[in-house]
Amino acid sequence: MARPRNPLLSRERIVAAALELVDTEGLAALSTRRLAAVLGVSGPSLYNHFATKDQLLDAVVDEVVGEVDLSMWESVDLGAWAGPVTAWARSYRAALVAHPNLVPVLAQGPGRRANSLRLADAVFGGLVDAGWPRGDATRIGALMRYFVYGSALGSFAGGFVDDQEIYAAEYPHLGQAHLLAEHSRSVDQGAFDTGLTALVEGLALQYQRARSARAGA
Repeated sequence: MARPRNPLLSRERIVAAALELVDTEGLAALSTRRLAAVLGVSGPSLYNHFATKDQLLDAVVDEVVGEVDLSMWESVDLGAWAGPVTAWARSYRAALVAHPNLVPVLAQGPGRRANSLRLADAVFGGLVDAGWPRGDATRIGALMRYFVYGSALGSFAGGFVDDQEIYAAEYPHLGQAHLLAEHSRSVDQGAFDTGLTALVEGLALQYQRARSARAGA
């Protein structure tokens, strides 16, 4: 029997091709017809693995979430939550920054996606194991999600143009704003680091107050 010209389709191959397409051309480029052309197959053959485009997009999004390191949550001692929160947030942001075109879809929530639910379960369980009340653990998970997604959704520094004349006349405090675009990566990473430190230190104060209140009750 003649060997097939193209490798046989698999869910993994389809998801990898779809992710690359979204990364390089944007979310709007993802369609059954476009993806089939990239893979060198007929459109209907994709439906053997994904019945709808939404199912395919869910799989692509969950593939990205699967890149997030969750090992820091595997065993968390009482009180030892700050290190895992910090390491997890950095890994989470790194995954999103690597695939910025998917951030708006990722921000919609975990739905039924396995990796997304695994992430939520690990973070919540780790915070509870570390001594946070369940309600606080839920709110902290949501807070960190807002912060990480917001930091990956766009570039503050990249939003400024490199033309000094635009700012010179009317915006006296933006005399160096034209330099921001050139340093967008370091500015945005620095902003994330500053915010993460502030959040963790603020949560540490809340944690200590809550522990003291329970001890004195």
